[in-house]
Amino acid sequence: MAVPGYSPGHPVAQPEMKAPEPPAIHPSFIQVARPYMFEQTIQDCMQAMGMNPMREESLRLQGVSWIDNVRRVLHLPVRTFNTAAMYYHRFRLRHPDNEYNFMDAAAAALFTACKTEDTLKKSRDIVCAAYNLKIPPSEHLAPDDPAFETNSRGIIGLERLMLESSGFDFRTRHPHKTLFKLARQYEIPRETLNLAYRISQDLYRTYAPLKQSTSTLAFACLELAGRLMDQRIEVVDSGKDYAQWETRRNQVMELYTHHRSATSVGPHFPADRFLTVRIPLNQEASENKIPRFEFWTERPRNKAPNAPNLGGKPEPPTRLLHPLTPVAANGERHRPDRGRDAAVRFMLDPDQAASEKRQVEEYFKVEIEEYEVEE
Repeated sequence: MAVPGYSPGHPVAQPEMKAPEPPAIHPSFIQVARPYMFEQTIQDCMQAMGMNPMREESLRLQGVSWIDNVRRVLHLPVRTFNTAAMYYHRFRLRHPDNEYNFMDAAAAALFTACKTEDTLKKSRDIVCAAYNLKIPPSEHLAPDDPAFETNSRGIIGLERLMLESSGFDFRTRHPHKTLFKLARQYEIPRETLNLAYRISQDLYRTYAPLKQSTSTLAFACLELAGRLMDQRIEVVDSGKDYAQWETRRNQVMELYTHHRSATSVGPHFPADRFLTVRIPLNQEASENKIPRFEFWTERPRNKAPNAPNLGGKPEPPTRLLHPLTPVAANGERHRPDRGRDAAVRFMLDPDQAASEKRQVEEYFKVEIEEYEVEE
């Protein structure tokens, strides 16, 4: 049988067969829920996103005030306000201000908190309540008005980002229960307890609930209330029971803030009253060498932007990585522009996440053998 292109004595050219390469398996990114955060991590998030500190404070206070005003109109409990403020703070630490409107973020945080705390409200109800706050009662609209359709859909779209920012962690904590326990234990007067309760609400205008436990917040509220009313509670100020409640003086001292006019308690006291409270606390911190923030790590300072470069070669600008970005087992960070191979899994147990990372790392180790060739 004649074969075209074949002559005797010459082998037939066979096509080169290649073994099919296995598809590249990309490790999944794991994001572990963080019930607590350090002040240094919060500042790193702001620096990575290029946030202006003055603008950040303004939007933070306006957003929490918006949540508080709307939840009062809807007659929502305090625990819903606390959870909404936590969602709002965590969302803003992951997303720059130019990606959203702060009122939309506050509405989405309140909408998500209503589901978490089982105080269900529709997105239309939240948008309608916020709108009716700005107009006379005679012009109020109903929640089913078509004017709220677009904004209500935007809130539902932001709900997923709220849950991702919190790591799908539905565990909530509130300092009020601990506050009342301490009040009964130390026999705190009712007027002092009422003031401490209002101070505990003002704490959610800051990042304090992200950083400290409920017992630390309760002790700080009781001490500040006693100092403001000039009714010092020695058993609270001494801190002899801190170990029993697993807190420390350093953590309690960190929680005193300066935004008097933006709080619900500040306008009820003269400005010099807060000054008389702050002076002895500053003296105590100086004498006992109490740091401004607990668990702070000193880092080498970056070179000034106008400093002369002695090496003769320009240095590339350093890009700050977001400290809360999910990380894969091989150290690669998640990028939103990836496709389906960039799955992000959310975990609550950090030990389980570390165990899975150690198992996956074995498949991404690059082993190189060195040998000598004799000539």
